[in-house]
Amino acid sequence: MTVTLALIAVTVVVSMLAWQRPRLLDQLIYWPPAIRRGEWWRFLTHGFIHADPGHLLVNMIVLYFFGSVMERVLMGRIGEAGFLLFYLAGIGVAMVPTHLRHRKDFDYRSLGASGAVSALLFAYILIQPWSTLLVMFIPMPAIVFAVLYVWYSVWAERNSADNVNHGAHLAGAAWGVVFMLSLEPRLLPRFLHLLFSPPWL
Repeated sequence: MTVTLALIAVTVVVSMLAWQRPRLLDQLIYWPPAIRRGEWWRFLTHGFIHADPGHLLVNMIVLYFFGSVMERVLMGRIGEAGFLLFYLAGIGVAMVPTHLRHRKDFDYRSLGASGAVSALLFAYILIQPWSTLLVMFIPMPAIVFAVLYVWYSVWAERNSADNVNHGAHLAGAAWGVVFMLSLEPRLLPRFLHLLFSPPWL
């Protein structure tokens, strides 16, 4: 079993258990007062629970497709353990801006793997900016999706009341790009070359 499939299996099982056991969900979810009293594991465990089946399904589909690709890309450089740590770090790093913003907010909670999934997605876009993605069954170049994704996430973080942690999406995406460039700085000039050399030219 690949690391990606193992992560999907664990996330599905833990999410389903948390739906059946509200106390377990309360113990795993990101909640600022709990962090302040030393329950730091919530920075990680919130990424293995989801609000509902739709939330879980979307994240796991994206994790399957882009996690599988990036696992193959990174395996020769950092191995299975390295890829796992990249993903887990994505969960935690994506929550840092949220924690700084809501650390005194007693009513704030957050859950889901979106931050780590965004890291994988944007790591992939850095490598293949002109590949075609199906977004709600609409084909579009990956780089176009990335621009729209960032724009909407910034807007929604400031204006939306949809209970989605858009800030974690942005931080996760940034983590994916920063990690890849730290691992291989030559990806930046390669990305810029590809960006200004679209396949139709």
